Amino acid sequence: MTVDVALAAAATLIASVFAISTFDRWSRRRRPHEAAWTVSLVLFAVGSAALWWAEARGWSLASFRVFYLAGAILNVPWLALGTVYLLASRAVGDRIRVWLIGLSGAAAGVVFTAPTKGAIVADDMPKGSAIFDAAPRAFAAVGSGVAALVIIIGALWSIARVVRGRTPAVGSATRHVVSVSRHAWANALIAIGTLTLSTSGSLAGRLGEDRAFAVTLVSGVVILFAGFLVAVTEPRRSESAAQKFAELVVG
Repeated sequence: MTVDVALAAAATLIASVFAISTFDRWSRRRRPHEAAWTVSLVLFAVGSAALWWAEARGWSLASFRVFYLAGAILNVPWLALGTVYLLASRAVGDRIRVWLIGLSGAAAGVVFTAPTKGAIVADDMPKGSAIFDAAPRAFAAVGSGVAALVIIIGALWSIARVVRGRTPAVGSATRHVVSVSRHAWANALIAIGTLTLSTSGSLAGRLGEDRAFAVTLVSGVVILFAGFLVAVTEPRRSESAAQKFAELVVG
């Protein structure tokens, strides 16, 4: 249990730092994809914090509802909205954002009011299929499945476009790419991070439900954070000897 608590705590802290980083960039540049990423990472942090609390204090219906909503339904769709903003026009992203806000409100209402089918054991991670009826699980399927496909397909499509020397944008949208290799690596890491977050089910048999979710959560967030850092770090510009000499002379 100590390892699971530590992993959940690490995921919470990393997601929080990630959210602060994206919020800082959004506050300075007001780019809509960074706002979407900030919302997503806040949800990652909330879901991780719910897992952290449950691993340390025991599972309850309240902690499971928060974990299910933030960690299984809403976080990946808001991350996918960032992909839409990067690939499509601002108008398309704004329309999807309106729908996503409505979806988020509906999902919150359903998850927090849904009746339960079984009791929750404090030291055993609950399963959505054993606790909830169809409605919350349908939201989770759309949130974790469809949104993940948008991110992965969008990342692969963007890499293919850039490698071929084309703009990674749909229709009339435009996007400037400074470094092809940096863009490709950033999108590859984002796709890998999203896939990692989806592998908890395959690891559950070997590690157990709690450990599998904790491992994939912290690993996925770390890889996504790495992709973000690669994407936003400006490549260093090499200066010629003449430029350096001029700077020394001018002061």
